[in-house]
Amino acid sequence: MAPSAMSRWTTSLSEAQPVPYWLDDPGRPRPEPALTGAESCDLLVVGGGYSGLWTALLAKERDPGRDVVLLEGREVGWAASGRNGGFCAASLTHGLANGLARWPDEIGKLEELGARNLDEIEAAVARYSLDCDFERTGEIDVATEPHQAEELHAWYEKLRGKGLADGIDFLDAGAVREQVDSPTFLAGLHDRRGVAMLHPAKLAWGLKRACLGLGVRVYEHTPALNLRTYGAGMAVRTPYGSVRARRVALGTNIFPSLIKRVRAYTVPVYDYALMTEPLTADQLAAVGWKNRQGLGDSANQFHYFRLSADNRILWGGYDAIYPYGGRMRAEYDDRPETYAKLAGHFFTCFPQLEGVRFTHAWGGAIDTCSRFSAFFGTAHRGKVAYAAGYTGLGVGATRFGADVMLDLLAGERTERTELDMVRRKPLPFPPEPFAWTGIALTKWSLARADAHGGRRNLWLKTMDRLGLGFDS
Repeated sequence: MAPSAMSRWTTSLSEAQPVPYWLDDPGRPRPEPALTGAESCDLLVVGGGYSGLWTALLAKERDPGRDVVLLEGREVGWAASGRNGGFCAASLTHGLANGLARWPDEIGKLEELGARNLDEIEAAVARYSLDCDFERTGEIDVATEPHQAEELHAWYEKLRGKGLADGIDFLDAGAVREQVDSPTFLAGLHDRRGVAMLHPAKLAWGLKRACLGLGVRVYEHTPALNLRTYGAGMAVRTPYGSVRARRVALGTNIFPSLIKRVRAYTVPVYDYALMTEPLTADQLAAVGWKNRQGLGDSANQFHYFRLSADNRILWGGYDAIYPYGGRMRAEYDDRPETYAKLAGHFFTCFPQLEGVRFTHAWGGAIDTCSRFSAFFGTAHRGKVAYAAGYTGLGVGATRFGADVMLDLLAGERTERTELDMVRRKPLPFPPEPFAWTGIALTKWSLARADAHGGRRNLWLKTMDRLGLGFDS
């Protein structure tokens, strides 16, 4: 990259605030008071992101008389739920390709359940008046290299052959550039109904308001410190108090699980994003993005991008940073070298937008697991349930995971709990230094494949055969 180009692109970042755009909102609700003293309840939900919020809400919908308490260590939606791209996908399996590779016999049911789950999210948005800029505009997976275009077309034909292409269209270069105009776009796969766009923080805040309206007692700035058996139920200690509960649902995701044996199944991946200033009418016309679909490219190191309600472009992805030892630190949320890289990629994709400035640049941790999609389980003789490992596709799938946890806590056999995806777990990550070494080798191999026509080396082929991987 020429120094003059680098300087021109990084100038676009000169006024970018290192905070998540979604959370930088004057309408952000005040947090609920912290828990002080002793509480008791039927169901305790730990975690105030999507996973915990959906669990609390669905628990009250299933049984309005159930006494539900939710604990959040900081503020509702402050972590991954308020920092993501706002893509709410129907897929429960981190995309159809991952689901088909891992659960070929169940993929029809998984796709059906995922589509139903997204419909139910849309219905909840209407029912509870969740003001979260929900737009069911779909998503286009774009090819920016010739081998990616060939792979997209071959994948589309495979889906047609298996009867899984309903609502999906293959777009050649002309057709995809009619939707969104970039000189880098060579083809696209358009999922017309399977993805919605939304404001992720407003969704979390709206779910909190809905939970409070149904009688859920929400305590913020109240971390759960430990979990132990207490008589016929469980007890959780907090800094200023405690909660006794008949059942506990853990929606802590990337944060260390209160069940220690679960911790080895996830590692943190830091993902980063930029947000532009609002586009003018002329700038928007130059891009031609009139149908407002979400987009993602087809590289192993991929970008995701979309329009906000006020016509800003969110541009994120590419770098997926794993810190040695899986350490989580606030300073990892800000990474200027990645922002500079993303800015260069943005203007390569949309040269007609040169001169646009970025107003926000941020990052945050995603919980990834070796199969890229959520896993589930119980502990303490069925009194505790957990779900984790959503790997960046949790905006929609966490609602499904909430239903799974509630099924498991009720001891019910349902179409969800009978799924092989639910009954089996991924392989855990090895201890250090093996985890860091394996992830670093995988990242290097993925970048190399992107640069060499998609050809996967022996390491990636071996990982593929073992069903292992690393993603964000």
